[in-house]
Amino acid sequence: MKSPAKLFDEFKTVIYKNYGENPGKMLVHTGVLGWILSSLAQIAAVVFNDKISKEQKVFLIPQEMADAAANIISFYVVTNSVKALGSKLVKTGKLSTPKILKHLEKTGIPVKSKNGVKSPVGNWDFDITKLANFDDIAKEFKPFKNGVDVGASLIGSIISSNIITPVIRNEYAAKQQKNALAKMKAKQMNTLEAPRGISLAEYQSRAAMRYNSGNLKV
Repeated sequence: MKSPAKLFDEFKTVIYKNYGENPGKMLVHTGVLGWILSSLAQIAAVVFNDKISKEQKVFLIPQEMADAAANIISFYVVTNSVKALGSKLVKTGKLSTPKILKHLEKTGIPVKSKNGVKSPVGNWDFDITKLANFDDIAKEFKPFKNGVDVGASLIGSIISSNIITPVIRNEYAAKQQKNALAKMKAKQMNTLEAPRGISLAEYQSRAAMRYNSGNLKV
């Protein structure tokens, strides 16, 4: 059996292998993990709360699960998309540093279009990491790209958590509330009892009692 120290060393190796050169990716994944854990806690709070009736739980649990799905999916899609956009802008040279641009000029790649020569820098199909001499600028390029990835991931998480997710959740909650009210109304209509009918003999008996009571004199 492996010792705790050995297991921890292996864990650190896995983390470094997957996220050591991509901290933005780690930020996205840890954010998703945080949403998953918080959502599970919220659902568990409803499930194990004795003060909430079973009828309410039938409605609340699916709603909490839907909220969790909206939170997790929107966070991942938006944050990862913004991160990917930032990463692409760095790879194309649209976002860059003076040292990186200077290196491109030294290798014969024009940074700006001039004298009829169009610069490939900033074009969507241009990729600095695929240049033959990329290793010469890798030490400058990778830290800058990682910084942009982290910044883009933070921006994406803010947009997702504070703008997109609340809108999606509110729209879904309003729709679910409308459907729930419609079901409750339909259920109430179905449970209304029709007036109880009476037999002919009972009707005649009541009529006779009413007639006799009208003839009473003091």
